[in-house]
Amino acid sequence: MKRVLIVLVLLLAAGVALVLALNFRDEPPLLADTAPFTAQQVARGEYLARAGNCAGCHTERGGVPYAGGRGIATPFGTVFAPNLTPHPQHGLGGWTSALFWRAMHNGRSADGRLLYPVFPYTELTRITREDSDSLFAYLRSLPGTDKPNRPHTLSFPYDTQAALAVWRAAFFRPGAVAHDDTRPAAWNRGAYLVEGLGHCNACHSSRNALGASSGIALGGGLIPIQNWYAPSLNDAREAGVADWELSKIVALLHDGVADASRGGSVTGPMVEVVTGSLQHLSADDLLAMATYLKALPPHDVKDPPKPAPISAAALEQGGKLYEQHCVGCHGKQGEGAAPAYPPLAGNRAVTMASAANLVHIVLEGGFAPSTPANPRPYGMPPFATVLSDAELASVLSHVRGSWGNAGTEVSPLDVARLRSGR
Repeated sequence: MKRVLIVLVLLLAAGVALVLALNFRDEPPLLADTAPFTAQQVARGEYLARAGNCAGCHTERGGVPYAGGRGIATPFGTVFAPNLTPHPQHGLGGWTSALFWRAMHNGRSADGRLLYPVFPYTELTRITREDSDSLFAYLRSLPGTDKPNRPHTLSFPYDTQAALAVWRAAFFRPGAVAHDDTRPAAWNRGAYLVEGLGHCNACHSSRNALGASSGIALGGGLIPIQNWYAPSLNDAREAGVADWELSKIVALLHDGVADASRGGSVTGPMVEVVTGSLQHLSADDLLAMATYLKALPPHDVKDPPKPAPISAAALEQGGKLYEQHCVGCHGKQGEGAAPAYPPLAGNRAVTMASAANLVHIVLEGGFAPSTPANPRPYGMPPFATVLSDAELASVLSHVRGSWGNAGTEVSPLDVARLRSGR
């Protein structure tokens, strides 16, 4: 018995040592800043902050830019984005560029605490030290705001550093910029923006039970903090653009709308990304992202399962509700009225395996982003108080199973779960 106990203690000690080693790998030296930042670094950092949409999380609605406070709900509790202004007590005033680089590259705060991966250091670890320093220079140039950081409200054991250390040991490795000499410069720049600074995989991937990315990179998944479905970027049945012209991909990224005949417009959380980030990128960077996205290897599914036929009752009830609420904009045959109202017939956003986005759009309504090319976007009115769960399920089932569409039936339970935020 004593020998078994000794073996267990040794195994536990070895496990702790391994977790510690994995959490401290590739840690940079923490050197003091020796030279002031240049105006060029500050300007570059402002652009990079736009490209990474940093303000999207680090600005509370109606609050001071980058002063933090926005709560990000996760399945494990709520994480509050910190203050990134150079306030000496509540912000980055006591940080150095080396500490900031460690946070970006290794996910560790100035005081050594491990950061929660809601801050997407799992992707930002791939940015260059030069870009990290420019970002820091820009943030240090902002006015300091004395907004205290709000403590996270995570449930046990997810609120412990020990649990986070185990998670990181299992799912995180510091990364680096990957350059493919066989690819053109535009593709490499696009890969850097999509995989690193833009952290697209943070949303466009499936998640395992512990919240780590799983499956194919950019392969789509339910966004756990919002319950929208971020479609696969390498699947032609979802949001793959391999067969799109580069100019139309650029238009979708920059304007939020493209190819109205195919229903090409962004909705849901992606509206905020276009509004706060993508529409402000340079033409070269947008073309680079389009080049990379167009070249993604397709995700081919051999013998995909055939969807079960939608019940006659759902089609009948849904058809009546469609005539009552939808036909005026989307047409009797789901043809839409481009560019104002997208077609529903043949629209892959309608027939994706997940109906989460359709449920959200009908419940909550919404607009495409307002951009120079689309300054007054037409909107979808909310039907949350108009349609019951059963009615909304039937009208969506009708849309997904009519005019040649081959989507699956939506159940009232699906609607109820999404309506309640679960």
